[in-house]
Amino acid sequence: MTANVSFASASDTREQKPQLRELAPDVYGYISDFDPNCGFVVGDEQVVLIDTRPTPRMARDFLAAIRKVTDKPIKTIVLTHYHAVRVMGASAFGEVEAIIASNGTLDWIRTRGQADFDSEVGRFPRLFAGVEEIPGLTFPTQSFEREMTLRLGGSRELHLRALGRGHSSGDTVAWLPDCGVLFSGDVVENRCGVYAGDAYIGDWAGTLDAVRALKPRVLVPGRGAVLRGEAECAEAIGLTQAFLQALLDSVKAGMAAGETLKGCFARAEAAMTPRFGSWPVFQHVLPFDVSRAYDELRGIEHPVVWTAQRDRELWQTLRGE
Repeated sequence: MTANVSFASASDTREQKPQLRELAPDVYGYISDFDPNCGFVVGDEQVVLIDTRPTPRMARDFLAAIRKVTDKPIKTIVLTHYHAVRVMGASAFGEVEAIIASNGTLDWIRTRGQADFDSEVGRFPRLFAGVEEIPGLTFPTQSFEREMTLRLGGSRELHLRALGRGHSSGDTVAWLPDCGVLFSGDVVENRCGVYAGDAYIGDWAGTLDAVRALKPRVLVPGRGAVLRGEAECAEAIGLTQAFLQALLDSVKAGMAAGETLKGCFARAEAAMTPRFGSWPVFQHVLPFDVSRAYDELRGIEHPVVWTAQRDRELWQTLRGE
């Protein structure tokens, strides 16, 4: 019984100060302990951002870090997926001419973006400091189906690839083949709880195989420290797969035994805690992960939209007295 665990991450008030990390010449990560990571690439004529932080107030800190490196205009934002914690800081970057995302991300922003925003603010209020400044949803101005290439000068190209369904329907990785740097969004995590509440869990392993095939030498995960070297990158990809497989195996076993959602949750928590319980946000993500796995294994293909009310009802069901 874990009724003493407060709702989602509402009790997490410890501020994290992201650090600027040089990943390769003109390529930087803005890296937190375990809050969502983002980054940027400096081209000949512009700066390209990969994700924006959750609010304009928090994005201004990101902007200040960028300005320590370059005064080139920030013309392009790449969104790795639709979650509010990634995209809602965009309005802080007034020079931006293009916001790029996959077609899958654009569709989900249109159809579930507001519900997701309301949900995320309730789940993790610390990450939405200055939420009142957000002018509205962030909508891409350009979208692509599978791949798009941004030419940044010289031989440098930033490849945007939608490799398959996983963390969401439209996950995009940002890949720099000339230096082997990959920004994975939340497709890959580094020893942090893997959020699968909006996922296609059965497809995710194949998407991770496609990430592995790129053979990144530096990987910025959705959460956690930067991975350096092919071995570290491959290990993080494998651990993300292992987390998801353990989730599916636990819930499948519970369903085979005739257990309810709550029984499947208890089984998954008992099975996964020894290996993954020390990972940041594990306690936060697990109820949502089990709920989605339970639905997917019952044949519900597309994730049910989370709302603030649904969040609370699930938490009470799985973690209440």
